Amino acid sequence: MHLEPPVFRPPSEAFSLILQLTIGCRHNACTFCGSFRSKKFRIKSWEEMKNDIDSCAQQMIGTQRIFLADGDALAAPAPLIIQTVERLYSKFPGLERVTMYAGPLDILAKSEAELKEIRQAGVTMLYMGLESGNEAILKAVCKGVNPTEMIEAGRKAMAAGFELSVTIIDGLGGTALWREHATDTAKVLSAIDPNYAGTLTLMVLRNTPLYRRVQRGEFEVPDTMGFLAELKCLLENVNLTNCVFRSNHASNYLPLGGVLNRDRDRLVALLEKAITQPGDIPLRPEKSRRL
Repeated sequence: MHLEPPVFRPPSEAFSLILQLTIGCRHNACTFCGSFRSKKFRIKSWEEMKNDIDSCAQQMIGTQRIFLADGDALAAPAPLIIQTVERLYSKFPGLERVTMYAGPLDILAKSEAELKEIRQAGVTMLYMGLESGNEAILKAVCKGVNPTEMIEAGRKAMAAGFELSVTIIDGLGGTALWREHATDTAKVLSAIDPNYAGTLTLMVLRNTPLYRRVQRGEFEVPDTMGFLAELKCLLENVNLTNCVFRSNHASNYLPLGGVLNRDRDRLVALLEKAITQPGDIPLRPEKSRRL
């Protein structure tokens, strides 16, 4: 198997076998993201995928989870995805699930029939970057969709039978739009009502347009308490049915976990204590934060 670095995966795929179906990210325009700027986007051929799968199957007996990378693997044509997934299940007898990144633009670009066929082939969950539910912020970071389209993409994926995990970036509105970011993201998240939701805390990378905005004084990153206040505001405004929530990424100052809305009051109370009684709840040191 050949991996073209750098390779990224969701925190929950830490013990999964990672196979690259695409290299890089087709959109690759988000101003906060530096993950794939060194890569030229391409979709791997069936022969490449077949060779990777067969090679791994000989060496990694007992594999139960496989994650298809790179940044928007759903950009690959539906027949290639289906062919790949079917071979994965045939070559890995103990395989329990196959998951992949799916940008909202790629979900919208696939027909309902294509999405259902991909789900029936065995892709069980999609990871979608929501980032923010605020229209001005989504435009500023060049996400390529507006809040209405984000909701449409999320609902379309779930209607096709996928479990959906969405990611939010705390601090993406800076100090100027922190409240709008929190409340509007809560609205979009509630409208999608996904199975899973997770938050990352903004870390500004040097190889991104956002870094240059910070250097010019056009964007101010919240401080630690600002990040916590924003997350508290978001949780106070969500209305979710049975969504597993995590903020346990290495970038987050305060690891949290629960089910929303069931555990919302407990999580809000923890954030309130962390804000009003500094030191009583240990926070991750700045030097320990990672992407």
